[in-house]
Amino acid sequence: MNPVEQDIERRKDEIVAEVNALFGANIKFTDWDVPEADNELAAKLIIEIMQEALDALKAKLDAGEFKDY
Repeated sequence: MNPVEQDIERRKDEIVAEVNALFGANIKFTDWDVPEADNELAAKLIIEIMQEALDALKAKLDAGEFKDY
């Protein structure tokens, strides 16, 4: 493994925890804002938005936008 791969691998659990925390916070906001919220629907919609954001980042990566980030 090269140094970049080693660094990211060391932080993998932290990255996953941060993604899960972002998801959890948004589920919680829906619970606070919407009485009797449908949490399954909220989870589905939040995951779709998160996936759109990841897809946009992947498109930027593919376009070479992170070479000199």
